Amino acid sequence: MTSLTSPVIGERSSFLTNDANQSRSLVLHKHMSEFWSGDLGLTLITMSLGILIFVITPLREAALPGRFLFHIIVIALMVFGASAVNQSRITRDFVIAVVFASATASIAARLHPTPFLHRADSFLSTVTLLLYIRIVLLVMFRKGPVTWSRIQGGICAYLLVGMAWASAFQFVEQLIPGSFRFVSAPADMDQLASKLTYFSFATLTTVGSDIAPLLPFARSLTMAEAVVGQLFPATLIGALVAMAMQSRAKQSCSACSR
Repeated sequence: MTSLTSPVIGERSSFLTNDANQSRSLVLHKHMSEFWSGDLGLTLITMSLGILIFVITPLREAALPGRFLFHIIVIALMVFGASAVNQSRITRDFVIAVVFASATASIAARLHPTPFLHRADSFLSTVTLLLYIRIVLLVMFRKGPVTWSRIQGGICAYLLVGMAWASAFQFVEQLIPGSFRFVSAPADMDQLASKLTYFSFATLTTVGSDIAPLLPFARSLTMAEAVVGQLFPATLIGALVAMAMQSRAKQSCSACSR
């Protein structure tokens, strides 16, 4: 009798354990979805990006401490966002793997600065920032009314576009030195990142700068960013207006049906 009941008890205990693990996973996913569905998630990521771009990055030439803290905050928020948005498990795991690979390459390039690690860091940073844009847009265009959170998502995505192009410019300059002409040549990678971030946002907003692309691929990349800088806000605003009109039409229809 004991030999027959012990396997049954073992199966029940394993079933209860699996059920408890699934419940914890569902609760965690629910909390992360609520975090990103409100204004807090996009507010934190937008504030972190604003400080990183407009305060930390211009002062990187002076080796300002603290930039890694904001990188960690952005990475953590984006990992939570990748886990919260509706996508397949393979896609989610791929995004998280790329994010951690980029962070590892950045740390390795900082501790052991070699040309290969610097190029790997710039390339993976570009890919990661493009994935960040995808995450923010998925959160931004989820179902529901148009709120301040969606507007913050548009600002966040626009800032990420500028950062992605800055990393791409850095990769091109590291791969083919002399792709860009600088008034004063950067002395190290921090100065190169700072100067090309400035050039990227000056190109994205079509302000212009004292840095000029020299090689054909660098020029093509610059023209592409200038075009995206004009089309992205217009397309984003149009999509938000369409979503607002659809939401208002649904509300009016539901009111008429009552």
